[in-house]
Amino acid sequence: MTARPAPIEIPVPSGAPQVHLLDAARAGLDEDGLRSWAREHAESAGAAHTSRSYRHPYALVAWHTDSVGVDIERIERFKTEFLDAICTPEERSLPVPEADAERYVTSLWCSKEALAKALGNPLRYDPARLGSPMFWPGGRSGPWRATEIDVPAGHNGWLCWRALS
Repeated sequence: MTARPAPIEIPVPSGAPQVHLLDAARAGLDEDGLRSWAREHAESAGAAHTSRSYRHPYALVAWHTDSVGVDIERIERFKTEFLDAICTPEERSLPVPEADAERYVTSLWCSKEALAKALGNPLRYDPARLGSPMFWPGGRSGPWRATEIDVPAGHNGWLCWRALS
């Protein structure tokens, strides 16, 4: 077995969870191999709270002392029905920027996925009832924090976590 390349540390604000990007193409891994690598990497962090997200050829792994959620998505074309299905009534009233609609919708979805993971079980949360952290003033809502993170071109990434202060 050949050694895997080192994960790439993603820059995050001070006090935020640590986040690593895993690149399956650099490691010569298929989707199953990437998922296995991400699980192993999360376990090796030894943190009380971890989160993983996959969009081959990339995975994100985040860990923190409190609840954390991370998501990565490929920026792709979408159907209007998708946007309608994931938006709260307030979000539906906002204009979608025509110049970069795919990036906007992907970021909206990705931020909600990261928040749902941080809240516990993402399958329990209806995205049409969960406000996007994209719109939180200063990336804050009560004890929750959120930030868009720098991921490879053509993708979007979000990190949400419960802050201790």
